[in-house]
Amino acid sequence: MKPGERSPLAWRLIKGFGMFWWDFLIGDTPELFVAAIVIIGVVSLLSRVAHLNAVAVIALPLLAIVALALSIRRAVRGEKRRP
Repeated sequence: MKPGERSPLAWRLIKGFGMFWWDFLIGDTPELFVAAIVIIGVVSLLSRVAHLNAVAVIALPLLAIVALALSIRRAVRGEKRRP
């Protein structure tokens, strides 16, 4: 592609679609996205592999609360460091 030439429409649409989903899912806090994936994996393993459905039902909200609390703690620490 020559300098100043625009990329093809299909490529711009694919790139825009990917950027939308990246911003929607990950946004400003990638640790919450990773935490959600980990929580879903843990609950799935508890339920499917270990057949501990009652534990999975209790673990899901507890893990979500822990992940949110850690995210808030990290954000508050970051604000305290700024002048």
